[in-house]
Amino acid sequence: MSEASSENGASGPGNGAASGRVVMLSGDLMFASRVRSVAERSGVGFAFGGNLPDGPLDDVHTVILDLGTRGGLVSSLKTLCDERCPNARVIAFGPHVQADKMQRAKDSGIEIVMTNGQFDRSMHQLFA
Repeated sequence: MSEASSENGASGPGNGAASGRVVMLSGDLMFASRVRSVAERSGVGFAFGGNLPDGPLDDVHTVILDLGTRGGLVSSLKTLCDERCPNARVIAFGPHVQADKMQRAKDSGIEIVMTNGQFDRSMHQLFA
């Protein structure tokens, strides 16, 4: 899937200018819409796609990888982020029944790996 949308510097009502940007790598448009909503309400810009977007990523503070739809990126994502957005934390989430994908994410150096449910429950705090 190609990059579905990309918005830089979006801000939520009353939040003023956005504080950085979140990049979500996923094929799940419905869930990405929920994550976008939470990010923008927190005053954080949001970009969505199948790969890291082209162009500068200096403002990216979080890269989120959906292991359920983009698990193939796990082996190279941390290295790419270290090169292109070194200050960004990398978060991966996936189905709890796919423990092998979650373990590969941990082994690749991704800082935060959680289940879908854990991510869903904590995403408000991730952007605060």
